[in-house]
Amino acid sequence: MKIAITRLKGKETDDSARCSVFGHECYSVSPLRAVVAGDRVEAFVSAVEKDEFDCIFFTSALPAKIIAPLLTHWPRVIAIGPQTAKTLRASGIGSEVLPAFYSRDFVPYLGEWIRGRRIGIPRADVPNPALLMAIETAGGIATEVRCYSLEPTGVTLDLRTADAVLFTSAMSFTTAVWEKSPDLIIMAIGDITAAAMSGAGTVPHVVGDGSLEGCLSALDQYENSRKGI
Repeated sequence: MKIAITRLKGKETDDSARCSVFGHECYSVSPLRAVVAGDRVEAFVSAVEKDEFDCIFFTSALPAKIIAPLLTHWPRVIAIGPQTAKTLRASGIGSEVLPAFYSRDFVPYLGEWIRGRRIGIPRADVPNPALLMAIETAGGIATEVRCYSLEPTGVTLDLRTADAVLFTSAMSFTTAVWEKSPDLIIMAIGDITAAAMSGAGTVPHVVGDGSLEGCLSALDQYENSRKGI
């Protein structure tokens, strides 16, 4: 099966190798582009260098790619998933990985340790009030630095050769310009993206666990169910 995967323009990953393990092909389509805010990146790196944080939480691979090469030392580091951890390792930074692929798992993962701790979160210019509230309710001190913005490309997604399209975030879906076709399998990376899609009237056929591998596994289960296997 050939899958179109929404990725930031110019930020394609090793999706092809990961899809091939499941026997599928893929290519990237880009409803969004990232625009880095250099002054905010510098301010965040300076804060880390001054030991102003007890923990850094990287909520995706892109802020890790932007920030990690600039750090000379760091506190406790948490990655939202293995791909983000891999990006950090490329700059020599070891990290702990959340047991699931959602920021809502961050506070439960830290438990009582979070009380009184200063948490730095470099992220996109996309609000996540639930995460900040959870940290503050647990007694932590959250500092969110929006080090890049996401802008719609306005380009219609090329799905002409795709058997399926995978939306990797709620924003990648809400900003996408695309056309449905009767035979196109529509996929959501996880339940948050699926909720945004369903709320807009597009119910995905396949919902993953927040990871590409989980989504591919769910796709195979969906295909087997259609075949009666």
